[in-house]
Amino acid sequence: MPGFWKQCGAALYPGPQLECCSRSELHRAPNPAPWPECRSRAKPRGLTPNQASRPELGRTTWCGNIIGSGIFISPKGVLEHAGSVGLALVVWVLGGGIAVLGSLCYAELGVAIPKSGGDYSYVTEIFGGLAGFLLLWSAVLIMYPTSLAVIALTFSNYVLQPVFPNCIPPYNASRVLSMVCLLLLTWVNSSSVRWATRIQDIFTAGKLLALALIITMGFIQIFKGNYEELTPSNAFNFWMSPSVGQLALAFLQGSFAFSGWNFLNYVTEELVDPRRNLPRAIFISIPLVTFVYTFTNIAYFTAMSPQELLSSNAVAVTFGEKLLGYFSWVMPVSVALSTFGGINGYLFTSSRLILLKVTCPRHTGSVW
Repeated sequence: MPGFWKQCGAALYPGPQLECCSRSELHRAPNPAPWPECRSRAKPRGLTPNQASRPELGRTTWCGNIIGSGIFISPKGVLEHAGSVGLALVVWVLGGGIAVLGSLCYAELGVAIPKSGGDYSYVTEIFGGLAGFLLLWSAVLIMYPTSLAVIALTFSNYVLQPVFPNCIPPYNASRVLSMVCLLLLTWVNSSSVRWATRIQDIFTAGKLLALALIITMGFIQIFKGNYEELTPSNAFNFWMSPSVGQLALAFLQGSFAFSGWNFLNYVTEELVDPRRNLPRAIFISIPLVTFVYTFTNIAYFTAMSPQELLSSNAVAVTFGEKLLGYFSWVMPVSVALSTFGGINGYLFTSSRLILLKVTCPRHTGSVW
């Protein structure tokens, strides 16, 4: 039934957009094999009510998903495995380059297979329904819930940090706040795409402003002459000789901060003109994120020595305590806002997998 499957879900080619037939309609057709006998309902192709009507969706989705808790957690791991400040900064820059290469590959896939669903759609199209079903099953039951739980717990811990400045936030309070956050954002994403994109816009701007504050404080420190750790003689002064395995771990830590570069492909059908806007979003978002990450790390090293950074459990909070004084509470709040926006972006994109599975019976039929 190649004709039926070719048009199933979203329209892949210009022209009328066809809806999937239900199973009963398909079986009642005189000849159930070819698609035209389904007498599907044709609609003129255009923007659906839930389709984003602006190219900024690509930039905010990409930046909002990439910039999460990683930039506040990964600097310690990258520095620990790199063995020097200079090499750690090189790892951050190269990590951005790797993210660009991966994003370009996904942009080509998104143009060749213009369907929402990201990895699931591509695996299903190339390897068949069974492989796609297994990927979806593992993603829905394992990957997405655990990732969301980790980000939500990070959010709750940083929100409660100013309330409990001298101790670890209570276990139950952290879990309850995490559940409230997940339920609220799940409701928002279920109710309105417009609300979800507005939240993504606002919190992406908020997290960029928070990182801009860190970078600005770093430049102020540099103008004051506090850049000893960034001079070439100190920056490449290795306290250990990193092995190939250590370098791989450094890149792995950095890749955690860049994770999310493939998420725009989960909402390809909701982009206006993805052939143009997918590559445009890459060339704007990934260099911006790489710039922000690199200069954020430079700012960290203007206020902390490598030993202080390695001994810190919350790098941004330690940075704020050293430079912001009374306003040090801004840092945990900023991290909380960043993770809140990251959760929204994660829900916004990953939910398209479920939508694709429900609206198109192709994959269920091929498995069962």
